[in-house]
Amino acid sequence: MQKLKYFVYGFFILNLFMFTACGSDDDAPEPMNIVETAVATEDLSTLVDALTQAGLVATLEGTGPFTVFAPTNDAFQDLLDSNPDWNSLSDIDDATLANVLKFHVLAADVKAADLTDSYVTSLATGPNDEQIVLQVDVTGGVKFNGSAVPSTTDVGTTNGTVHIINKVMLPPSVVDLALNNPIFSTLVAALTRSDLTTDYVSILSSAGPFTVFAPTNDAFQALLDSDPNWNSLDDIPLATLEAVLNYHVVNGANVQSDELTDDQVVPTFGGSPLTVDLSNGAKLETTSGQSVVISLTDAQGANGVVHVVDSVLLP
Repeated sequence: MQKLKYFVYGFFILNLFMFTACGSDDDAPEPMNIVETAVATEDLSTLVDALTQAGLVATLEGTGPFTVFAPTNDAFQDLLDSNPDWNSLSDIDDATLANVLKFHVLAADVKAADLTDSYVTSLATGPNDEQIVLQVDVTGGVKFNGSAVPSTTDVGTTNGTVHIINKVMLPPSVVDLALNNPIFSTLVAALTRSDLTTDYVSILSSAGPFTVFAPTNDAFQALLDSDPNWNSLDDIPLATLEAVLNYHVVNGANVQSDELTDDQVVPTFGGSPLTVDLSNGAKLETTSGQSVVISLTDAQGANGVVHVVDSVLLP
């Protein structure tokens, strides 16, 4: 009798385990791709509408992997509110909307822990169909493209990762690339000095294309240190400053690093040429005899490309 009792008890436990296991399998959610995840997320319904209008649903249903920075419904409403001609998504040109959405997509699976201060390549394109970079800033809190902040990270899908953000990011101009990166704050101050006779911001915000050699804050500090009479940008004579700024811009060309050749002569906005030296890394030879290192290349924007230089170029 005792053996029968143990047998019945064991049979009951075994069936309970099997029932629970089967129930767990049945209740487990089916894996979803990026588009299905967005459809299932109430706060991403406008993003789904935008992807449908721009014809990008099939792309993000593909094998990937992708990383998508997904703006919320409120973020899209803020975008519409920013332009009096936009009352709904249908008021935005499909090609423009598609490139904006592609700017939110990386062709790689990037988790939050993988983010560093860097530029990453998005699927959006600029001049010559070059892929536009998205700036990631993790110092003092994560920001994308200078201002977009994540609210939810690492939403896993079958073909990549979704990070939900609070802003629709627009592909940056070369001006935006400078404004969004704190290492260019002195360059921005120089380009916007109140007494300039050239409106550099308006020029560099236009269609372009442009190639900009952008000196860092350290490069500008070294320039100020080179003259005992210069304690700030305001101490640099106007004509000198404008001549210097003109020497950092190539107008009418989007020249990426793979298009540079040794001894190539590059005309600048101010007329004085730069000479490319590739004999030992990428450098620029100035008419004043400098040999300046290009320390970072190909920060591609919507209207041009930025290359970082470690010294201010002097004509």
